[in-house]
Amino acid sequence: MRRSTVVVIIVLVATAAAGAYVYWLGTQNRVPAGLARVNGRIEVERVDITRKYAGRLAEVAVNEGANVRKGDVLARLDTSEIQAQLTAARAAIHRSHQSVASAEASVALREAELNLAQIELQRVVDLMRSNTSTQAEQDRRTAQRDISRASLRTAKAAVEDAKASVQVAEAQVSQIEAAIADMTLKAPVSGRVEYRLAQAGEVVGAGGRVLTVFDLSDAHMTIYLPTSTAGRVAVGAQARLVLDGAGGYVLPATVSFVSADAQFTPKFVETASEREKLMYRVKLHIDPALVASERGYVKAGMTGNAYVQIAGDASWPSELAPRLPDGR
Repeated sequence: MRRSTVVVIIVLVATAAAGAYVYWLGTQNRVPAGLARVNGRIEVERVDITRKYAGRLAEVAVNEGANVRKGDVLARLDTSEIQAQLTAARAAIHRSHQSVASAEASVALREAELNLAQIELQRVVDLMRSNTSTQAEQDRRTAQRDISRASLRTAKAAVEDAKASVQVAEAQVSQIEAAIADMTLKAPVSGRVEYRLAQAGEVVGAGGRVLTVFDLSDAHMTIYLPTSTAGRVAVGAQARLVLDGAGGYVLPATVSFVSADAQFTPKFVETASEREKLMYRVKLHIDPALVASERGYVKAGMTGNAYVQIAGDASWPSELAPRLPDGR
């Protein structure tokens, strides 16, 4: 009797434990009313840092995993050759200015010659009235005046040509200075360096990638919802993200995009049977300031569960209240 009683007690305890576990598991899988739960992964836009011109890398200033701010210098290329071109272009500007000065002096000389030719012609015309000069002399003075006028027009054209040369030289200097500026590669966005693809001393071709940077200002989780659920999700609705391996922290997010076109669920998200259902892609945007402050926890590719508000009056349970590493 005692032995059978012990067995019965053990069976009852085991049954109660199993029932408690099933109940706990049910509470864990139960989604509060007005909310939808789905798994997804963090995605971050990748920015390739490429160079515009071919050349040798003089320096790569950052390593993989480094956090950078917009405008930070990431790499520099050797500019010794193009600096020599800049010196020559600046010398061309000085030479062009000298040409302008010389052409303007020539204009002044031609104007003086024309003025003298007109005075001499007028004297001959006056002498012709008193019959003290010949028609041949008047014709000669007229031709001289016309030659002086043509010479003045040529000199003025030379001034304009010299001024155009100055503009060409200045444009060349600006172009070279812009090329030199392009040889200092700066971060176009604030983010984290993903890959360092080239080292100092390497010759990189035009358009070659030097680094890749994650743009942390556009971190989001991509999820897929069935038609019945996606139709109830509004842009701007609240969401909560519980990332795998992030210490149970709960990150707030907002719905920033709901696809207008249905599509099949990707294989890495749902089961084969559920892939036959049409799903809608939804993006849950994470505040860039939050991503910046929690860089160590929010990483591209991290998977987790997303809880999305599908009813405007749905309230968040305490376990889904925002919970961040710094206690916020």
